[in-house]
Amino acid sequence: MNRISTLRAALVALLPLAAIALASPAPAQSPAASPAPAASPSPTPAPAPSATPVPPPAETKSPADSPAASQTPAPPPAAPVQTADPFGEPFTLEPKKVVMLKGTANWDSAFDALIEAFKQLTALLDKGGIKASGNPMIVYTSTDDTGFTFIAEIPVDQDVKNLGKNMSMGNSPDGKALKFVHRGSYDNMDNTYEAITNHLDDKKLEAKDTFIEEYITDPLKTAEDKLVINVYVPLK
Repeated sequence: MNRISTLRAALVALLPLAAIALASPAPAQSPAASPAPAASPSPTPAPAPSATPVPPPAETKSPADSPAASQTPAPPPAAPVQTADPFGEPFTLEPKKVVMLKGTANWDSAFDALIEAFKQLTALLDKGGIKASGNPMIVYTSTDDTGFTFIAEIPVDQDVKNLGKNMSMGNSPDGKALKFVHRGSYDNMDNTYEAITNHLDDKKLEAKDTFIEEYITDPLKTAEDKLVINVYVPLK
């Protein structure tokens, strides 16, 4: 099964320029002049010609020493690699010890019912001084046109006592599944599940009669339009 994801990457390569110094060949010496014939003595000797001073060679500077090179701004850093959320990624669910609450709800008040279930479980853990060991989850066990049944689960590392009505200890679902990600309000989950259904049809995959939502953001503290939810679809 292929992972469906969009990957964008940026790569910047900088190639420094090497400075190559070219040495000029030394000038060739002119052959010695042949002696001139002796001149007749002159009553007034001619003054000797003065030597012409040779200027010192100019100092060679590398490109790195030039003002322009030292003032060149550094290139901007490469853009970070960004990946799209998983959509239909093969995933293996590992069983976790959870405290759970079974409930029912209609679609008109679905999110309120889930929030209430999470509140009851969180209050139970707070009363016992127990911290959650993972993200809260909703396991949908059945659905119809009017509503659904569900199990709200919170992972824990120990058994929880003094359980309330419809509460119990158990294990979260495990096995092979596909992972999808939803961002936004619970009301917009319909669009996500429609895309999931189309994906399963395109890949000719058959799902089990349940699906799981893992709330990556705390549903009790996060604005509804800022929710991030992993959706797991167990496969037959």
